[in-house]
Amino acid sequence: MSPIRDDFVPPGRWQRGLDALRLAFWRAAASGLVPARWFNRGLPPEEARAARRGELSIEIVSHCWNYAHLLVYQLSSLANFPPQRTDVTMTVYFAPEDERTAELLRFIGAIELPRVRWNWQPLPPPYLFRRAIGRNRAALASSADWVWFTDCDLMFRDGCLDALAQQLQGRRDALVYPRVERCTDLLADDDPRLRQDAPALADIDAADFTPREPGRATGPLQITHGDVARALGYCAPIAFYQQPAAAWCKAHEDRAHRWLLQTQGTPLDLPGVYRIRHVFKGRYGEGGWLARLRGALRRRESRRLDARARERAAGPGR
Repeated sequence: MSPIRDDFVPPGRWQRGLDALRLAFWRAAASGLVPARWFNRGLPPEEARAARRGELSIEIVSHCWNYAHLLVYQLSSLANFPPQRTDVTMTVYFAPEDERTAELLRFIGAIELPRVRWNWQPLPPPYLFRRAIGRNRAALASSADWVWFTDCDLMFRDGCLDALAQQLQGRRDALVYPRVERCTDLLADDDPRLRQDAPALADIDAADFTPREPGRATGPLQITHGDVARALGYCAPIAFYQQPAAAWCKAHEDRAHRWLLQTQGTPLDLPGVYRIRHVFKGRYGEGGWLARLRGALRRRESRRLDARARERAAGPGR
């Protein structure tokens, strides 16, 4: 694990060009063009992973950059629906320069929950912008039985984490994920449901969500066996995904994580997995034509996925 430095220098034109080539290579490799065994030699075989039973420990690893209005729902879900039979560590990577997030974490950190430990991890923005860096640091340091890598727009409601611990009894899978997540429509960041003047516990009406089946362990739904996380980190063998960046990076490493683990994940039936979907991603900036284009593409993709979900709900022959 490389040290955190405070002398980051944004890459020049030639370095950006080289990085684009490196990214293209790793994206192609993760598509299956390169054998994962060339890079994941530290992956413990299934028989070497502990098949733990009883009261399990779960670490949730999240990131936040200027999205306190979403993170508040994630952290509040642990307070509103606290685990009863599972020990949970809630790890959040953030930048102190993000004052709204820092203020929210101070507020939430003062709330005592018997089976939840708050774990706030500050990072300089260039290290926060490459999400795999924080995830890798958490994976290598975690003592949990299972590590749930997620995003700050996901909530754990209605007994979600206790049900997860029950589903994980005696399992050795490298990667599992919820079979169903319940999602909102695409919400703008200024949607009234996402506005708070001061830090406070929050919740959102469950009627605003509809079920979807992701089909694989996507970025916010990657639940990794603790022994695997400690052995392989999060894309630790890929140095490119561990280098800081000048701006928020699209999370191509999600696919690389599945590739290194050589699985798309095993689906589990879990209640209470809710995700607030939003139009503009932080990595695209605050406005401009690119943000508008990305927003339009996300809306189009959302309509396609919603139509597919309705077809599944209708069943065959309709």
